[in-house]
Amino acid sequence: MASVFIQLAYKVLEAEKRPLTVNEIWEIAKEKGYDKELSTTGKTPWATLSAMIGVDVRDNPNSLFIATGTRPKRFVLKSLVESSGEEILNVIPLVDTKKHLEYLEKNLHPFMVYYGFYYLKAYLKTIQHTKSGKREFGEWLHPDIVGCYYSFSDWKEEVVAVSSLAGNPPVKLFSFELKRGLSLSNLREAFFQAVSNSSWANEGYLAAAEIDTDEEFQNELKRLSTSFGIGVIRIDVEDPDSSEVIFPARSKDLVDWETVNKLAGINSDFREFLKRVKTDMKSNEIRKEMYDRVLDREELIKSIK
Repeated sequence: MASVFIQLAYKVLEAEKRPLTVNEIWEIAKEKGYDKELSTTGKTPWATLSAMIGVDVRDNPNSLFIATGTRPKRFVLKSLVESSGEEILNVIPLVDTKKHLEYLEKNLHPFMVYYGFYYLKAYLKTIQHTKSGKREFGEWLHPDIVGCYYSFSDWKEEVVAVSSLAGNPPVKLFSFELKRGLSLSNLREAFFQAVSNSSWANEGYLAAAEIDTDEEFQNELKRLSTSFGIGVIRIDVEDPDSSEVIFPARSKDLVDWETVNKLAGINSDFREFLKRVKTDMKSNEIRKEMYDRVLDREELIKSIK
């Protein structure tokens, strides 16, 4: 299947002769009818396309593509760069970062839910701070979004049973702290808020739409991520499938149940999330509609505009 998606991307980029986002590649492919050549029956072929190109550029030394830019990431044929020179990369339009910050933090929640569902295979739920019993401490007690990955959705029943007997729980709990932007001016406060809110989970993340690319800032962000195990996700509001984990979280085998119990006593949303996880685990059936709704890509882009 991978080669079919790679061929589709190659045909579009060869004809366009300019860097394109995955979103742009897919839209042009649909206009030209290339999408009908795919044999996949998946509901999100654009997500598959994004994953296939990304993996090819990252892992294949003979990849036909070069990735350029970060907001959003674009792809161009390596042969075009070799023949035209690196100036071809300069045709990428500059992004007005101020425009991105006109939306509210809550507008990023659907983007995080989308990324969590398709790329982390997790079901996410927003946790409202206003529902906490101790509102003056709410922002430093629980994250903006929590999520759960169910191993039984991917593993054979026998594997799940044996892993559970061996002491490995059949779920992975996620915690996400969301910010509109990250820079040196707010990094420490935002990061340690994420540390405080995510210490209980198997994996904790700090996610933002605008992340400063300054080298000094990136080095400090990486240092903090490595030291405290908090992952960092860049949310792409122009091309949701280009959102990415720029620094991975350190996965923990054990959940801090004392803290989970404390959070459950403080916030009703978090308590309902735990009840939902318990029910889905017992039934081995995930009720997707009981979590935050996963918008499709077109809905997401319209929502931010």
